Amino acid sequence: MERTSQSVSDEAFPNASRRTAKSYLSLYLRGLAMGAADVVPGVSGGTVAFITGIYTELIDSLKSFDHHALQSLLARGPKAAWQQVNGNFLLAVFAGIVTSIFSLAKLVTYLLDTQPILVWAMFFGLVLASSVVLLRQVSGWTLFRMVLVAIGVALAIGVSIIKPSQLPDSWWVLTLAGSIAICAMILPGISGGFLLLMMGLYSTVVGAVSQFQLMILLPFALGCGVGLMAFSHVLSWLLHHWRSETMALLTGVLIGSLNILWPWKQTLESIQNRHGEWVPLIQKNVLPLQYSNITGESSQWLSALVIAIVGAGIVLLIERKSNRATVGA
Repeated sequence: MERTSQSVSDEAFPNASRRTAKSYLSLYLRGLAMGAADVVPGVSGGTVAFITGIYTELIDSLKSFDHHALQSLLARGPKAAWQQVNGNFLLAVFAGIVTSIFSLAKLVTYLLDTQPILVWAMFFGLVLASSVVLLRQVSGWTLFRMVLVAIGVALAIGVSIIKPSQLPDSWWVLTLAGSIAICAMILPGISGGFLLLMMGLYSTVVGAVSQFQLMILLPFALGCGVGLMAFSHVLSWLLHHWRSETMALLTGVLIGSLNILWPWKQTLESIQNRHGEWVPLIQKNVLPLQYSNITGESSQWLSALVIAIVGAGIVLLIERKSNRATVGA
């Protein structure tokens, strides 16, 4: 006898039927945090999803947009298809992401302009603690898994030292850039915003968001949709068949991304963006004392240390709570 779409949905997403309005509000807030992170070059929304315990369900929900969902839509109607793709979960999370990108993005940008050291210190603490969380997801260490961690570290550091290029903002380039950036956005440790910066399209896309320029946003969104649907299948398969190996690789990527998030940097080369503003192009990490000597500004090392510890504590607290109660995660 054929199973109903509800039973299939409950099997794939066991938490879906037990969620309350409070649970969906929590998902919305996690989406807000993901959207804010995706705006920052160097921080990944995928990292936030992993920190807050919704990563695997997010990837599986995105992957469920396939021919089975289409068959369910044609045979049983929109409600059945919506349940099969875990629609309520995705709606809550992506509503938060979109809200954040079009509102909190300006706040994040403002804080990066006015208090960059403290903001990066918070991110550094979050990601450092997240690396510990990911390490705990690896069940049994082997030489191969240790090598995967090293590969992940090298990959993230390699991406961070690539010299940015400037691509044209034609529609097909924006579509391709969207498909590449969205893959990074759902990977813990690699930032879609950072890859856009590498392609020379970061200010173009962020400016289009703040000014709601549809001629830029539409092809970029198309690329994001295509990339998201395609890459989620790969990630979901890896998480279900090679979970420990995938976690080892992602842990390495997360650890390597700390190179990007180090709060104290010396700018070696700058570039003028389309708004006439000078933004860092090539930077290197320095110690707090060196930063003060080079820039003549306070390193704020004590405040940064406290904020980094707070960020790390938030992650570890969330992990502890999610271990006690998984319903609504």
